[in-house]
Amino acid sequence: MKRVALWVGIFVAVVFLLLLALPFVINANEFRPALESSLSRALRRSVQLGDLKLTVLSGGVAASNLSVADDPAFGSQPFVQAKSLQVSVELLPLIFSRKLHVTEVAIDQPEVTLIGKASGQWNFSTLGARPGAKAAPAETQAEKPANALDLSVRLVKITNGRFSLRKSLGHWKPLVLEQVNLELRDFSAESEFPFSLAAKVAGGGELKLEGKAGPLPGGAQADLTATPSSIAVTVAKLDLAGSNLNDVAPEVSGLLAFDGSGDSDGKRIHLKGRLKAEKLKLARGGTPARRTVEFDYALEHDLEKHSGVLSRGDLHIGAAQAAITGSYVQQPEAVFVKLNLAAPGMSVPELAELLPALGIVLPAGSALQGGTASAHLTMDGTLDRLVTTGSIGLSKTRLTGFDLPKKMATIERLAGIKGGPDTEIETLSGNLRLAPEGTAVQEIRLIVPAIGEISGGGNVSPAKALSFKMSALLHTSGIAAVIGREPIPFAIEGTCSQPVFRPDVKGVAAEEVKRIEGGAAKAAGGILRGLLDRQKKN
Repeated sequence: MKRVALWVGIFVAVVFLLLLALPFVINANEFRPALESSLSRALRRSVQLGDLKLTVLSGGVAASNLSVADDPAFGSQPFVQAKSLQVSVELLPLIFSRKLHVTEVAIDQPEVTLIGKASGQWNFSTLGARPGAKAAPAETQAEKPANALDLSVRLVKITNGRFSLRKSLGHWKPLVLEQVNLELRDFSAESEFPFSLAAKVAGGGELKLEGKAGPLPGGAQADLTATPSSIAVTVAKLDLAGSNLNDVAPEVSGLLAFDGSGDSDGKRIHLKGRLKAEKLKLARGGTPARRTVEFDYALEHDLEKHSGVLSRGDLHIGAAQAAITGSYVQQPEAVFVKLNLAAPGMSVPELAELLPALGIVLPAGSALQGGTASAHLTMDGTLDRLVTTGSIGLSKTRLTGFDLPKKMATIERLAGIKGGPDTEIETLSGNLRLAPEGTAVQEIRLIVPAIGEISGGGNVSPAKALSFKMSALLHTSGIAAVIGREPIPFAIEGTCSQPVFRPDVKGVAAEEVKRIEGGAAKAAGGILRGLLDRQKKN
């Protein structure tokens, strides 16, 4: 028994020594042309490898460098560059037949540059696409060179990569993914294969993808983006400004979280999910919203037309809800949208939390309490120069910390109206136009029980300066019984945070002329006409 154990030990030692000696017996660089050629055929790109070394204990071949060429239509810089490539192989065919059967490919710390053209084509679109029926016939077994590679990959793995996504035209800033870990399992161009990706977004954010893709599209004009697929997406703490994702709408910022899923048939992508936004800012001069905004949506994107339809968009701001639907079109320099927002019966206190993000400023020290709000708006144009039009309204709300009668006491004919620390608003309605050059509000109708009915319209500049022409029709009781039922014109100037109410002198004069038009004005006009007639006769 001891002798058997001794011989077994000697045999194991010899085998181990032979394995250790293999790197000195077999020159791994003999397989480099075959490996480069086979990888080039598989990727349909020129592949170059550095010095090869046989790593018997790990069952593979290691390359000191890897370079994959880009699509010539996108330039001459490499599409992929990596410091090392590890190729796992089947040892028995390697030892006894000197054939290299690849089972796994691992790429460490690659730099990958993804470039998109205005047409929608990407530099990875033709990567690995299968030749179609009209392509050149495949090599027969007899025609294959002796060193041709029999490639069978069960796992393709990328670790600690850096992916840069950018456009070849326009002002687009790149989106950079760091610490990218990507796996393709049981990869085959002919069938569906699972994949996973985890990465950090430069500037803030984390991304995870899980899904299946394949088979790869065939034909000489095959586009990899047309590969059928299904995915589940998770995004956390994505900084819109820091990541450059707000490049199409620079005024928008905030932290996003997203959970969703989607599928593609190679022509259209269907996506659905829930998005949460914290510290959201939507307009120039706006400040981050104090409440989290949530958005449930479903959309369909056309890969060929680079356009899509938002079929469902449910906006939640606490208890306040609104619905957004519409369409968009991606252009080389901008994204055009046409959206409709319907928001009946929204809670005013909840909505007020979003006003700072929209750049809407209330008078200093004031706040909205209670009541409901409604809005029916259309948003049209590019995301960076969006024009919003429609109607807005408030009902049964209170503007606390703002005494409107007191502010209007500077207008002589309104002096003496009893006020208070807050302003009760029965109803407020108007037509809104919000654009980069400023905000216009027309057909304003405001009913304040302490005063009466106020109407008019005006503009708010991007700097929040006010220019409004208004008139107040007082209630029939109290002071109105003394001064009558004529509208009292006034102007609102100053800023949104510090509005100033001034008498409209021209408006007052016009109203006075109208008031006496039926009496003294007619008499004065008759006298004047008589004097003129007399002069003509003379």
